Amino acid sequence: MAENKEKLFSDFPSVSTQEWMDKVTADLKGADFEKKLVWRTNEGFNVKPFYRREDLEGLRITDALPGEFPYLRGTKKNDNSWLIRQDIRVEDPAEANAKALDILNRGVDSLGFSIKAKQLDEAYLETLLKDICAECVELNFSTCQGHVVELAHLLVAYFKKHGYDLSKLRGSIAYDPLGKMLSKGKERTLMAETGKALLDATAELCGYQVLGVDASLLCNAGAYIYQELGYALAWGNEYMNALTEVGVPAATVARNIRFNFGISSNYFMEIAKFRAARMLWADIVEQYLGEGECKCAAKMHVHAETSKFNLTLFDSYVNLLRTQTEAMSAALAGVDSMTVLPFDAAYETPTEFSERLARNQQLLLREESHFDKVVDPAGGSYYIENLTASIAAQAWKLFLAMEEEGGFYAAVKAGKVQEAVNASNKARHEAVARRKEILLGTNQYPNFTELAGEKRPMEATCCCGGGHEHTCEKDCASLDFSRAASQFEALRLETEQSGKRPKAFMLTIGNLAMRQARAQFSCNFLACAGYEVIDNLGFASVQEGIDAAMAAKADIVVLCSSDDEYAEYAIPAFQALAGRAMFIVAGAPACMDELKAAGIENFIHVRVNVLETLREYNKQLLK
Repeated sequence: MAENKEKLFSDFPSVSTQEWMDKVTADLKGADFEKKLVWRTNEGFNVKPFYRREDLEGLRITDALPGEFPYLRGTKKNDNSWLIRQDIRVEDPAEANAKALDILNRGVDSLGFSIKAKQLDEAYLETLLKDICAECVELNFSTCQGHVVELAHLLVAYFKKHGYDLSKLRGSIAYDPLGKMLSKGKERTLMAETGKALLDATAELCGYQVLGVDASLLCNAGAYIYQELGYALAWGNEYMNALTEVGVPAATVARNIRFNFGISSNYFMEIAKFRAARMLWADIVEQYLGEGECKCAAKMHVHAETSKFNLTLFDSYVNLLRTQTEAMSAALAGVDSMTVLPFDAAYETPTEFSERLARNQQLLLREESHFDKVVDPAGGSYYIENLTASIAAQAWKLFLAMEEEGGFYAAVKAGKVQEAVNASNKARHEAVARRKEILLGTNQYPNFTELAGEKRPMEATCCCGGGHEHTCEKDCASLDFSRAASQFEALRLETEQSGKRPKAFMLTIGNLAMRQARAQFSCNFLACAGYEVIDNLGFASVQEGIDAAMAAKADIVVLCSSDDEYAEYAIPAFQALAGRAMFIVAGAPACMDELKAAGIENFIHVRVNVLETLREYNKQLLK
């Protein structure tokens, strides 16, 4: 058997694309192929239902190798390892140090410290970093933008005092004035001057990146993937332009930029995004480098963080499914480090339990699923390679548009970036309201019995611990960070806090299959507002169903049957109810106009705006 070299599947004839298309066309039975099977993405391009080897022809990506320019297949050659990062907001340096030492023994190899600038001094760092081996772990620091140079000098002095080999240290200092403008609408530092001073202060820390492109802000504000990538490229290019103009070598600037991306729940698109990001950034940096200069400076340093936009307050354990899928896509795409947000981050300061789960999510991928063993496993996939090329094309168009308008800083100062991303945020909220974008447990299949209790949505606070910046006068517009679930959560909290939980009774009658399907649809629909739902097996007559509803003290009666039978049952049921409860017909039957003429106003079906419909019901039911 060992010498048997028979080629597998050699007995099967090859099948051409046209033959596949002929078969698909026949199976569609006259339906339009483009309308039925071609998917128009939010990124502005179409996705076909299947891809073949010929779809790779002409793509530049087929020549790429891992660890080689333009780094599409990753910056690593030997494995796909990444750092597991956990961030700590420092209130007390001794407590933060104790927590850091603890989690370093639980799988973390990258720490992030958010520091209050007013407490920053040598003693503060001594306490914070006590017993932490800076050569063994990546250390990342953020503080108020006006104090980053001071922080850099203190860190370098600390590392030298403790005898560290500065060339072996890895980490970052988050200087990101453009991110501050986007998130807070505030401009407080001179980018080129402060950036140059920061680079000078950290010149010996060759493993540190000190210029931040926090594109996760865009992701958390609901930006589409091509927007996050296109703006991130323009953002990084703004640093390249500004700092090379004041005399900093291009390679030095490029090596000091760290890109922080968000990770949305669009699994394959996210894999493609990170691959495209490395390739496009390498192309940009190459234009700044001198003739014969090493292209290794064009490597993109990427940290990824799971999305806050997708997190939910209700049915919050479903957040674990979302963040796990997001982490998988980033890991397979070859990021350098990653933070998985705890499942409860939307409504409370994460607990020790939720932080442990978040760490273990990455450990499962790395230690048990071995995602760290293979570089770019998506390479060669007809589908993902085409997604990569398509996303790269859309992001590049946006990047060029930014440059034509004067660069990223000018666009942010004028509020154009904020306007575009906030428009995407609004569009995505509309999609959630209509269930075109599904949030499991929120706008679809909610937990019928769950109550929020004391849980409330978390509000953003100042990065340096002040918590007061929202009251300050703004220099420009800011991003809207309302999560996708926020409007449904507000609706459900309104119901719960009213002290009156409306009771919805399913009056199921007639066709067995249709009444069961519509009762299930209606229960899920109304439970999204926190209503109590009562399903039933079926009633022999309309009057029997109405009597049962009144006995149950129903606030809502939902008639569940087939379209044909609504002409028979709806008006008698409405008249029998006689205004004692809200009456709803589940569906959009052909006889709808006749039913409306009889006084029936409420119809729920797949084409209605779920959020707006439930808001109207709350106005009537919670008086």
